Amino acid sequence: MNWTDLISSLLGLTCVVLAGRQSKYNFWVGYLYNIFLFFLFWKQHLVAAMLLQPVAFAINAFGHWRWTHPRPEEVSAEDGKSLMVSSMTPSQWGLALSVVLIGGAVLSLILRAETADPSPWLDAFLLMLTFLAQYLSAQKKWECWLVWLVVNLGNLALYLIAGLKFMPVVSILYLANGIWSLVSWWKKKN
Repeated sequence: MNWTDLISSLLGLTCVVLAGRQSKYNFWVGYLYNIFLFFLFWKQHLVAAMLLQPVAFAINAFGHWRWTHPRPEEVSAEDGKSLMVSSMTPSQWGLALSVVLIGGAVLSLILRAETADPSPWLDAFLLMLTFLAQYLSAQKKWECWLVWLVVNLGNLALYLIAGLKFMPVVSILYLANGIWSLVSWWKKKN
């Protein structure tokens, strides 16, 4: 049994359930999750997924700050202290998708040429989409859950290709949580 896979799975599930419920405690679990995933992906030679973890750790810290220190015009009416749920503009979507496409293409070429990554294209584009989803989550944009749904479908395939046992199950559970969170956040967005 791969204990790192199992512990990562449990931490990840806890983190996304807490995030979907807008709990600031998701960030503390997220820090541990990033550490465990780094070692899990290192062992599986999933280079882009491994390299994501230090950046994800930093985005997690940024999100922790944003959720607990909103500007006055961003304060949630629900509790008066946390960041409100908001939406992206069409131009923000355009910029975000352009960065994902360009960054994913460049990274996939690098991974294909320089690593033993078993799925360089999938790994690279999932990395870029994950960055986008994490950044949107940190900003409490409800669209983060749309991106997370795509990421979790892709991760399900990637984890099966890599031979992981627990992470594919976690991806299925993430999908269920993502659907619930998408609807829940939609109802709370301003």
